[in-house]
Amino acid sequence: MSVTTYPTDRDMQADRDQKQTALSYLSEAWAEALHEGVDGDCLAQASLFTAFAELVGTYGEDAVAKFVEGLPGRVRNGEFSVAQAKQ
Repeated sequence: MSVTTYPTDRDMQADRDQKQTALSYLSEAWAEALHEGVDGDCLAQASLFTAFAELVGTYGEDAVAKFVEGLPGRVRNGEFSVAQAKQ
């Protein structure tokens, strides 16, 4: 018999905390690289390559391919846009 388990609120909070910590580290590394003169577009492409390679290593090519199929709609919906403050 297979038992289905569901994430608890504590599990979901721990996951959010891990993601926030990871984002903080990446933001610091990104800022440092820009400060050192690395082009932002090069950073973005290297970051995407590294991220997709990690995902493929974890979940496999088919699962990652399915995941990226949904990216165009998410981009068009503004999910990755950063609101800029008006001056």
